[in-house]
Amino acid sequence: QVQLVESGGGLVQAGDSLRISCTGSGLNLDVYSIGWFRQAPGKEREEVSCVSARYGSNEGQKYYKDFAKGRATISRDSSKNTVHLEMNRVKPEDTAVYYCAVDPKGYDCSEIEEYDYWGQGTRVTVSS
Repeated sequence: QVQLVESGGGLVQAGDSLRISCTGSGLNLDVYSIGWFRQAPGKEREEVSCVSARYGSNEGQKYYKDFAKGRATISRDSSKNTVHLEMNRVKPEDTAVYYCAVDPKGYDCSEIEEYDYWGQGTRVTVSS
C-alpha cells in the first residue's frame, strides 16, 4: 500500500526558515518525480516545487515556481525514502497546507492532475 506522510509543519514567524518532509512507504521515491504543493484557505492547490526521478534524461532536475525561487530548496534523502522542502524567509502568504505527491507514470515532473498519490498534508502557519 502506497502511503506518503508529510511532517514538519507548524507555526513559524515571518522571516524564519522551515523544513517539511515527505516520507514514503510502499514505493521507492527515487523512482518517481515528487511534487510539493500547497493550498491556502479559499484558494486552489498550487505547485511549489518538484524534483524529477533519479533516473531518466532529467535525473534529479529541480523546479520551483516563481514565488519559491531563491527561497525554497527541494532535496532527497534516499536513505530515508524522504523528500524535503526547505523554505527560507517565509512570509505570511506562505501560510497553507503543504502536500507532497507522486506521479507514478514517469520520471519527469508533470502537471498537478498527473499526480496520483498524495499525502494528508502538513499545515504551515506564518505569523507576521
